[in-house]
Amino acid sequence: MADRKPCKVCNFTRQKSYGLVVPSLEELKVKGSAFLGLTPHDPVTVVLEDDGTIVEDEAYFWCLPLNTKFMLLHDKETWSPLRRVDGGTAWMARDSMMLESDVVDTACVVAPWWGLALQLKQDLTSVILMSEEDLQSLVDVPCPELASALGFQEKKTENLQETLQRVLDRREEERQSKELLQLFLKAVEKEDVQSHQETRRPSEGAMNIGLDAPDGMEVDQASGFISRTLMVLKGKTSPETRLSTEDLQMVVAKGVEAMQQVLHWDQVKTSALLQDCESELKQRLHQIQAAQSMKGNTPLCDNSQPSNEKNSEEN
Repeated sequence: MADRKPCKVCNFTRQKSYGLVVPSLEELKVKGSAFLGLTPHDPVTVVLEDDGTIVEDEAYFWCLPLNTKFMLLHDKETWSPLRRVDGGTAWMARDSMMLESDVVDTACVVAPWWGLALQLKQDLTSVILMSEEDLQSLVDVPCPELASALGFQEKKTENLQETLQRVLDRREEERQSKELLQLFLKAVEKEDVQSHQETRRPSEGAMNIGLDAPDGMEVDQASGFISRTLMVLKGKTSPETRLSTEDLQMVVAKGVEAMQQVLHWDQVKTSALLQDCESELKQRLHQIQAAQSMKGNTPLCDNSQPSNEKNSEEN
């Protein structure tokens, strides 16, 4: 076993996980792809499951601890932080030393916003990846508690919460603009229908009514989506602005045919949804790259020096 390394592999949704013993990084790609059901000979990227570090060097691969968990990515898949959801009532802190990476200890629960605060402390650009629900939970946290979790002074934390609120407001403005455009198009369509009512077939009217009716709330067990995400996809206007980046990645990765079966929509409507989700995903990732290039993507920490504190607040 000295020349073979035990490890674990999973896909980008973390729904599939397998244990392997491989002699090299290349063999990890080959056997891992086979276990995860990826197409043979397709290029894959190996990253660390816990933080997304890309593993390309063979020597670095052998320096990692035994049973390290890797994630195999291909095509448009990207790494995203792990979110643990237990019905929407409690989140587990991913960086807590009391939890193992693959075990949820129901006795150790923290406030829903705590895991988000840890992400924010490591990298402020993670704001772009968060859903509206995540952002709202951070805005609603009492300022002293959030300041304590981030290690910031209250004034800086107050400014941060104001920034988060502005992000929420901007997404709401974008959604309202789309809703106004859709209302205008519906009004034009209705006027056209009234002017051609005598020649229009009754079946067309029934079809339009069916398109506006809300879909059922039944969750497809094979889709991997939680019920809340399906509710947003089926019943909300501009759902791509309401979802987290992780949910957007899942929608784009599944493709049109799979999402048709999940949502029970026609191909045209499903294709439009996927295009909107892919556009929103690209926009968020572009914003992250721009922010990281400006700030060097360095973890933030509080500094008690007055001059440095002033510079941080100005930034």
